[in-house]
Amino acid sequence: MALFLALAFSIAHAAELWVAPGGDDANPGTRELPLATPAKALRKGRELRRLNDVSVSDGVRIVLRGGRYALTEPLFIRPEDSGTATAPTVFAAAVGEKPVLRGGVTISGWKKISGDGRGLPAGARGQVWTADAPQFNGRIAEFRQLWINGHKAVRARTPNSGTMERLAAWDRAKQEAWIPATITLPTKIDGVEMEILQMWEIAVLRLKSHDTEGDRTRITFQEPESRIEFEHPWPQPVIGGGFGNSPFFLVNSLEFLDEPGEWFEDMKAGMVYYWPRAGEDLAHADVVAPTLETLVEISGSSDRPITHVVFDGIGFAYSTWLRPSVSGHVPLQAGFFILDAYGLKPKGTPDWRSLDNQAWIGRPPAAVTVSGAQHVSFDRCRIEHTAASGLDFVDAVQDSTVEGCRFNDIGLNGLVAGEFAGGGFESHLPWNPADERTICARLKFTNNLLTDCATEDWGGVALIAGVVRDTTIAHNEIDGTSYTGISLGWSWTRTANASRGNLIHANLIRNFATRVSDTGGIYTLSAQPGTVVSENAVLHPIISPYVHDPEHWYYLYTDEGSSLITVRDNWSPEKRFLQNANGPGNQWENNGPQVSEKIKAAAGLEPAFQDLLKQ
Repeated sequence: MALFLALAFSIAHAAELWVAPGGDDANPGTRELPLATPAKALRKGRELRRLNDVSVSDGVRIVLRGGRYALTEPLFIRPEDSGTATAPTVFAAAVGEKPVLRGGVTISGWKKISGDGRGLPAGARGQVWTADAPQFNGRIAEFRQLWINGHKAVRARTPNSGTMERLAAWDRAKQEAWIPATITLPTKIDGVEMEILQMWEIAVLRLKSHDTEGDRTRITFQEPESRIEFEHPWPQPVIGGGFGNSPFFLVNSLEFLDEPGEWFEDMKAGMVYYWPRAGEDLAHADVVAPTLETLVEISGSSDRPITHVVFDGIGFAYSTWLRPSVSGHVPLQAGFFILDAYGLKPKGTPDWRSLDNQAWIGRPPAAVTVSGAQHVSFDRCRIEHTAASGLDFVDAVQDSTVEGCRFNDIGLNGLVAGEFAGGGFESHLPWNPADERTICARLKFTNNLLTDCATEDWGGVALIAGVVRDTTIAHNEIDGTSYTGISLGWSWTRTANASRGNLIHANLIRNFATRVSDTGGIYTLSAQPGTVVSENAVLHPIISPYVHDPEHWYYLYTDEGSSLITVRDNWSPEKRFLQNANGPGNQWENNGPQVSEKIKAAAGLEPAFQDLLKQ
């Protein structure tokens, strides 16, 4: 009898697979003898399902002990890993513990530089430390971000962080930028980049050449970004505007490393340089360079979707994005980078007779991506320290949720979903596929906290959904984002598309527009029949002195083609709203400071999720 009970207990718990940083993938995956990697646990669960093992009748539960899991490749979840409503596949943190999947490598062996300083500015000599550039998967790791004890350092730049210079001139025909000659360019400009603030976006342009004439220096840029930057109509740098020419800074030279918190990687020499901030001890610091663009990839299709996968209490940290180092970065909006764009003369397309430009775009990566999936959920997870976006529901994702998650220190967009006219689809065309299974629909993003978003590409959005259907964005709290808090819709057209029946409700947005203008706390685009924006609270824009127009921001902003949307009972400290080139059928009801204080107080995280604010 005892043997029978022991066997029954073993079978009932056989599908619970334990993983620990100190485990071994040769272990059976029990609590006492855990595996070392989530990928091995996932494979074991997959094989149990393939063999119809009785232990998976209640699902596969992969329990991660607290600590760091250094990934050498993305965790790839495929249709064979699917669960069911009664037998899901679950990745769960052990009770009371905080596991983190990390896409970065640690840099150690730091030594203080002595002597002539190896080309450092005079003021930095005797202050800067150096270490060997880290190896990752058999080669020197190139990176654009560096974190010290979880705090992002500053890639060596001039002028220093918090300040910018302004363009002297901008010649689109000759593809030349002119800057004041008072700015000293480094001896070697290989790898040096210019970052320009242009209206609601930035551009990252790699320098090709420079020469000085009088009090100005002419700069040209590498391809393909030079052509794209000077040809694309929107957004462009501003020259001669009422608030000054567009501002910029230069980045990525050892000669710029002149204050604490700055760093530089010399790829040719295989060295990393860093000037520690006060209180940082590099002998004991956790110095992390990101190495993976995507940490987790959930990848199914409309024909073979992944179903019933849950992440509960898992952390995801440190992702990279190297495309700007290879091709520059010229975005259209929200960080979606331009592949090709130009003005139309005469104006007009079959869809829109007054359209003055066309653009084709690509989608930035995310630390976690989901495609071709149903009933996927992220509960109480943490996503932080990313070079590009945080979590992205890319396409063909339905009936899925993100609830109670924390997004912090996000390089581009925090939480992303839906179609943004990628690939060969022109950005201004209405996206309305014949196969409705490809539409992201019935998503729920609720009670999430998003802080410090769009830190790399300032045009990013804390929470953005493109073309989605029957999607709810409710009771989220956004505190600190460079551009817009919540954005819904895409394509800038009044023509009917796949978007309809969405809800933006009871969100709290504050400290938005910290770096760019032409923005709103909540922003919409294009036709969205049945969409409702209700009972949100939007406050505290923080307008940078460098924006092209410090008055071009709004609490609520329905932009081009926004149609058939109801905007009601939203609280803001004043009636500062914009309805720009809207289509028909919008209804605005009772928005502004007169809205009930109860509505204002109820916006943001619900009581069961207030603990996120204490983390």
